[in-house]
Amino acid sequence: MGLDAAALAAAAIQADRLKSDGNDYFKRKRFGAAIDAYTEAITLCPNVPVYWTNRALCHLKRNDWTRLEEDSRKALELDHKSVKAHYLMGLAFLRKEFYAEGIKQLERALDLGRGAKSGSSYMIETIWQELAKAKYLEWERASTKRSWDLQSLKEACEVVLKEKHSKEYTQSEGFVDELDQLQVERLDLLQQVFQKAAAADTPTEVPDYLCCKITLDIFRDPVITPSGVTYERAVILEHLQKVGKFDPLTHEPLNPSQLIPNLAIKAAVQAYLDEHGWAYRVD
Repeated sequence: MGLDAAALAAAAIQADRLKSDGNDYFKRKRFGAAIDAYTEAITLCPNVPVYWTNRALCHLKRNDWTRLEEDSRKALELDHKSVKAHYLMGLAFLRKEFYAEGIKQLERALDLGRGAKSGSSYMIETIWQELAKAKYLEWERASTKRSWDLQSLKEACEVVLKEKHSKEYTQSEGFVDELDQLQVERLDLLQQVFQKAAAADTPTEVPDYLCCKITLDIFRDPVITPSGVTYERAVILEHLQKVGKFDPLTHEPLNPSQLIPNLAIKAAVQAYLDEHGWAYRVD
């Protein structure tokens, strides 16, 4: 091994030790010390994405959104498929009130984090919670505007109908009862039209087939078993690890390798959420 190679190897070993030190400081909530350790590791090995994301996480804990964005962006330059970097970048944008950009980054993190072979499946719920909150707020703002616009339009239509009724009343030749009944029917029809227009923004129950049979929550990362039962990936994996390697509903033998992403349900969930933004609400 040449001198340069030996020096690089020694630097990598030292950087990894510094990362471990930073992790220990982070666990003890000594975020300043953790930042110093990760910074030294970055100085030794600047092309290791995890050093940047670890330091970014410290900035998140200290509410330093600018440095959080900077470190997340650098991590993405080194690894554009980093789930953690997209997630942290999304948080940085959201905290700085760049909602569209933040949602885009969280959606990317969620897509990358899904999958049977993904080592970041543990992050799915964390990413989902942040994405759902952002999407719900986005829906709430848009829904409030739509509701106001619909109410204003409905009131304008009612005024027009009343004016039409008054005009017909003055021109009538004794058919008063018929005109009154016609006006009632018109107003009732108008009410039905606007109720239908507002239906998508009216919270109801999410259809059962879009929800996990264990958590009863809408799917984030659905997988299907050989028995044809669909579960939330993280939940069924936890069951297989802690309870036993069998399907909790059918009790047939089941191994993690047999779980397959249910792309049809995933698409159905997304289509439902696109039309019913209120379903993003998390308790």
